[in-house]
Order: sequence, then structure tokens, then C-alpha cells
Amino acid sequence: MTFEVGRRVHIVGVGGAGMSGVARLLSERGCRVSGSDAQAGPVLDELVAHGVRVDVGADATHGADAEVVLWSPAVAADHPELAAARVRGATLLPRADLLAELGRLQPVVGITGTHGKTTATSMLVWVMSAAGRDDSRLLGAPVRGVGANGHWGGPDLLLEVDESYGTFARLAPAALGLLNVEADHLDHYGSVEALHDAFVDLVERTTGPVAVWIDDPGAAAVARRVGRDVRTVGATADVRLGEVRVDATGTRARLTHPEAGEVALDLAVPGRHNAIDAAVVATLCLDLGIERSAVERGLASFHGAPRRFDRRGHWHGAVVIEDYAHLPGEIRATVQATRAAGYDRVVAVFQPHRVSRTVALAAQFAGAFDDADEVIITDLYAAGEPNPEGVTGRVVSDVVAGGRAGVHYAATPSEVITVLEESVAGRPADAVLLLGAGDIAARVVDGLEGLEP
Repeated sequence: MTFEVGRRVHIVGVGGAGMSGVARLLSERGCRVSGSDAQAGPVLDELVAHGVRVDVGADATHGADAEVVLWSPAVAADHPELAAARVRGATLLPRADLLAELGRLQPVVGITGTHGKTTATSMLVWVMSAAGRDDSRLLGAPVRGVGANGHWGGPDLLLEVDESYGTFARLAPAALGLLNVEADHLDHYGSVEALHDAFVDLVERTTGPVAVWIDDPGAAAVARRVGRDVRTVGATADVRLGEVRVDATGTRARLTHPEAGEVALDLAVPGRHNAIDAAVVATLCLDLGIERSAVERGLASFHGAPRRFDRRGHWHGAVVIEDYAHLPGEIRATVQATRAAGYDRVVAVFQPHRVSRTVALAAQFAGAFDDADEVIITDLYAAGEPNPEGVTGRVVSDVVAGGRAGVHYAATPSEVITVLEESVAGRPADAVLLLGAGDIAARVVDGLEGLEP
């Protein structure tokens, strides 16, 4: 068994959101875990406190006694620690094989889709906890009020099932919730059709119940192609989501399940997209035999995921909100949720993420900001991708500006703050949204003079 108790495991890029969770999970299982990362930081400090031996920098001697070596997708193939592991004959597992191995240890109850996975998986953790369970979990962020992003327990592994770079290609879940399928990671898949193929294969490998949000066109397209039964969730589906009511305090709706009856979705986070995530999670849990009361209590206890509609403070009378949204559909949902929560004037700051994604999806950003009063687009966050053509955030700002006024291009955080001082300090906004999967929120928040809790 690859991850038997006592196995010596080394993780290259251990400070990342995904691999730090793996380190925690395997350490709690009883493996002897070490890791390395390019830079020191709070995550590494937390791992050390958790019993993981951590080194900073790249060195072939790091993890030299490891029997199994794992690595973040951001790590280059010629990294010296990977090269040394190959020479000495260690077992090297890419991310897809890692998840497949974890799925052999415990049944996987997974949440997948191109966005919303971390939020919905956090909801899943809360529901299972409300049911009195202490399942293993692995997801891309800590679960507020529960604990870290990785944990070993039982009986199941609650997993954020990531589609990027074919990560889920070898995983066979015991149960699955499918939220949406939007064009993304086309640098790996090559086309939307190939992306759909991958999701179809994942659903067909799932051995137990599958819940699909059928009102999403991409998820619906996948559901139509699978050769097995799935439970559809939507406005007119097997499981019906009723009217969704949103205000500044949260989101309320009712779900009608054929066997369980009416289920209350009372969430402490605003946004119709959160109600959709909750509907899929509730359906999946009910189909797994979780009591309706535990589903309702768990969802009511969920108070959001880090970097998802995360209030960072107040500035010149406006609430400053950070959100990880970086795909057109995510941005549209977050801006709409902000408006629905009662904010009358919304200024959105967006940092495009990855060169390949920006080029592939640029045209789709045109309508993503329709509910924002002003939009500020920054230069893109490359996330380590090469950029030989010198693509900038203007690719997005030109598209967004093509159909509306109030769009600014501000390449750097300091330029963003200058525009904000003119558009917010001079004409107060109810909300400033800092959107993107990169570093723009942290850098802008650090530069906002007078930001108050």
C-alpha cells in the first residue's frame, strides 16, 4: 500500500493550497511526512507545528530518504528534488495518481465542477460534522469553524475533485456532486468537448449517487451524455430548488426532495450561487442517507470559505470584499450576489489569472460585470505560465469596455488604488469587490490607507 502507516513521504511545493492539505492528511494517517517550498511563510510554520518536517529552497538532499515523492503542479519537471528521487528509484506520484491512491484507502464523496468546489466541499464537511461524523477531508482552503484543509478520519474522504490538468482522470468516487462545467483549463484539454469528455468519464466511474445541477448548461450537457442514472437538481428537476431570497445577512431557499420532502436552506452567506451549491450538497447527502435535520443544521452553520465573499474591512464608507472568482461565470455570480445583498453601488477590481485562460476566455468577460457600476481591470497574474506574446490585462479591459462606460485599466496595485481613490473616496461606493485567484486583493488591501475593520 502506497500510503501505509510509517511510509516515508516527501512533498515538493508543500506550501501550496492543495499539497499542504495532503501533508496534513498523510501525517495524521501516520506517514512520516516532509516537504519543501520555494519560500517561507505561515503555511510552512503551521505544517511544522503539525509535525511535518519542512525545508525552504530546492536541494537534492531534501527528502533524500523518502520512499514516495509528491509534487505540486506548479513544480517544474526538472526540479532537483524530483530528479534525485528518480535517480534513487523512489515512487513518484503525479496528482492524478495521488488522488487515485487516496481513493483506494477510503470511499470518496466528492464535489466537482469548474468553480464553486471549495465552497461546496466546505458545506459538505459541515453537514457530515452535523451528522456526528469525523470524515477525512482534502480541499483547497481551511474549513471555517471546523479545521484545516487536510484531515485523516473516517469513514469517507470528503474531496474537492479538481479537473485542472487531468487531476481527476484516475479517480473513481463513491458519490459525486457536479456543480457546473464552464470552459477552463483548455491549455490542457484543448477544447470544451474534451473537457466535457473528462467530466462524463468521471461521472461514469462514480459507483454511487451523483447529483447534478442541471440548470448549468455545461453540467446539463455532461448529464445528457452519461450512460448511468443521475439525480438532477434545479428549478424543474428531480430535486427542485424554489425561490431564492438574498439579502446582506444571507440566503434562504427551500429544496423539495422526492423522498426527504422539503429541506430548508438557510445560509449565512449571500448569493444565489451559494444556494445552488447548497442544493447539490444537500441532495448528495440525503441520497447517502444523511438525516434531513443534519443537512439543515450543517448548512446553517456554514459561514463561508476563505477568499469567498470575504469582508476585509471598510474604506471611505464602502465595504471591501475579497473573492476568488476568476472565471466569467464566477464573476457574474459574485457581482450579482453583491447587488442582491443590498449594495447599491459596486466597484469591481479584477486581476485576470493565467495567460492561457485570459486568452481563451477574454470574450466571455464582456457580460460578467454587467451589475457593477465601475470596473477596474489590472494586468494579469501569470501563475508561472510563460508569456512570450506579452499578453496583458488589456485583453480583458478592452472587451469589457467595448459595451459600457466606467471601465478602467490599471496595471499595478498602486494604479488601482489611485483609481479607487477617485471613484470611491470622491464618490462613495457601497462595495468594492477585489476579484481574482492571484494576489491583487492582498496587495490592494495592504495599500488602502484608512482601511478599518
